[in-house]
Amino acid sequence: MSDPRTAPYGAVRVSDVETLEQVDPGNRDINDCTFHLVRRHFDVQAFGVNAATGNAGDEMIEPHHEADDEQNQTNGHEELYAVMTGHAVFTVDGEEIDAPAGTIVFLRDPTVRRYATAAEPQTTVLAVGGRPGEAYAPSAWEWYFEAERFRNPFDPEAALSLMAEANERFPGHAGVVYSTACWEALAGRPEDAWASLERAIELDPRSREWALRDDDLVSIRDRLEPGA
Repeated sequence: MSDPRTAPYGAVRVSDVETLEQVDPGNRDINDCTFHLVRRHFDVQAFGVNAATGNAGDEMIEPHHEADDEQNQTNGHEELYAVMTGHAVFTVDGEEIDAPAGTIVFLRDPTVRRYATAAEPQTTVLAVGGRPGEAYAPSAWEWYFEAERFRNPFDPEAALSLMAEANERFPGHAGVVYSTACWEALAGRPEDAWASLERAIELDPRSREWALRDDDLVSIRDRLEPGA
C-alpha cells in the first residue's frame, strides 16, 4: 500500500484515520470526542482539515474563536464544518444551530465564538479551515498533540525528537516551548525543563498558571512557588 502522505491521491474512512485524545497543553483535560488527524494522514498542505467523532452529549468542537491574539496562538482562519453522520448542535455567537447529517456550518468571521456537541451516537463532523489571502501552513498544535502518543507506551525521548522538529518549524511558539518543557521534565532533565518553561512564560505568561497545576512539571514546580 502506498504512503498516503506522498501518493498522488488517496481515500480513507474517517474511522481508519489515526486518532489522538484532545489534550489541552495546560491542564490536559480530556474532551469527549475522538479526534481524527485527517490533515496529517494525507499531509495536506493547501488547507487545514480534521474530523471528530462522538456520541450523544459529547463535546465535538471546543468553545473557541479563530481570531489572532497577542500570543499568536490562533490564526484568523475561516472555518467550515460538515456534519457527515449523526446529528450535531452548534452554538455560534450565542445562536443555536441544529445540524443533522448533511448540514454545513460556515464561519467567515474568526472572532465569532463557536461550539458543538453531538446529539446522536456516532456523530462525525469534518472541519476545514484556512486564513484568507495567505498560503496555508500546518498549525503548531498538531506537533504537541501528536507527542501525547508517547505517554503509552512511555517514550519521552521520542516525544522530544518530535518537539525538536516543532521548535525548528515554529520558533518562539509558546505552546511548543511549554510542551517541550513538559517532556524534558518527564525525561529527567530538570534544568532543560526549567529553561524551556522560563522561555514559555516569557512568550505567554499563562504558562506559569498551567505549570502550577501540571503534573508533568512536578519535578520543577517548587521553583514557581511564591518565594522560590
